Amino acid sequence: MARLGEGLWVTLSISFTSVGLSIALGVPAGLLMASRSRLWRRAMRLYLEFIRVMPILALLFLMYYSLSSVFHVNLPARLVSILVFTLWGTAEMADLVRGAVTSLPRHQWESGRALGLSEAKLNLHVIVPQAVRRLLPGVINLTTRMIKTTPFVFFINIPDLVKVAQQIVEVAGMRDNMASVWVYGLIFLIYFAICYPVSLLATHLEKVWQS
Repeated sequence: MARLGEGLWVTLSISFTSVGLSIALGVPAGLLMASRSRLWRRAMRLYLEFIRVMPILALLFLMYYSLSSVFHVNLPARLVSILVFTLWGTAEMADLVRGAVTSLPRHQWESGRALGLSEAKLNLHVIVPQAVRRLLPGVINLTTRMIKTTPFVFFINIPDLVKVAQQIVEVAGMRDNMASVWVYGLIFLIYFAICYPVSLLATHLEKVWQS
């Protein structure tokens, strides 16, 4: 159990670090996607579509193996995983912010501009505070998706929860044919115990704020 706990800590640390960075970068990116600048909107849309088309696993391999072999840049595996998940999370977060912002009534923008607010002050004091309520359920869902996607780091040899479970099965399987059932069943329960309450919270917030 101690080793599984260490693997769980690796999984959660990568997930929550990536989510935090995705929120910090995704909010301004989403505001650019909803801005009046056609250039910024197209640039951010291109970034979003690129990230959505490129599989996460391919990005992990590209940054971890290709950078070292082609450019001789050796980044730690954990740093690579955080960078890749942040790139993905930022794109998803930006789209959530864009959707929340553009769903606000247009008179919110018009009233702020009529008062002489700059775009930065308008976003900071008027738009973002109102968009937060619509945004929070999506952020919670993104967090659960990030946690469930983290096992991809298994393929670049990071000792996350799934990687540790595999190592335990390889050793214990020599003595117990049912080892894989018990270990992977426990992994399922751990992920369920983490993600299901978070999903329920997102559903609850959506119902409360829509009522």
